[in-house]
Amino acid sequence: MKNSGFYIMEYNREKAVEYAAKWAFSRNPQYYNFDKLGGDCTNFVSQVIFAGGGVMNYTPVYGWYYLSAQKRTASWTGVNYLYNFLTSNKGSGPFAEQVDAKDIKPGDIIQLSFGGAPNYNHSLVVVKVGLKSSAENIYIAAHTEDRFDYPLTNYSWSDIRYLHICGIRKNL
Repeated sequence: MKNSGFYIMEYNREKAVEYAAKWAFSRNPQYYNFDKLGGDCTNFVSQVIFAGGGVMNYTPVYGWYYLSAQKRTASWTGVNYLYNFLTSNKGSGPFAEQVDAKDIKPGDIIQLSFGGAPNYNHSLVVVKVGLKSSAENIYIAAHTEDRFDYPLTNYSWSDIRYLHICGIRKNL
């Protein structure tokens, strides 16, 4: 599908979940481990999204990319920055919309706030959902506290937001 200078590709949810399964309990040496710098959760989620889409957005400051620990955007590793990028991205790379739990699929993203919105503290990737998706039958993968096939309901949160990855834009 074409859209103003971009080709819109389908997000490969299977590849995203495969990546999550492979790296949930270890660290891909191609990426810095941010565990001791506030947590590795959004770095891991960004890696998963990239595995399912393969396109970064190299726009300085407001894009979404990782070249090294020093050459990356805040959206690659910051919970709220990732949300802002995914939900407002009109350029290359992944784009998403905030949805209800019933619209979530494997490969999508969940963000939790432990102290209350608007500050969200943790990013998770969905690896499995029930026939009718709801918080009670969503299973996730995460870093910082490493998890895979972990029930979402085992977390205790103040606020939650569900991000459905709609697709990936690639320059023509």
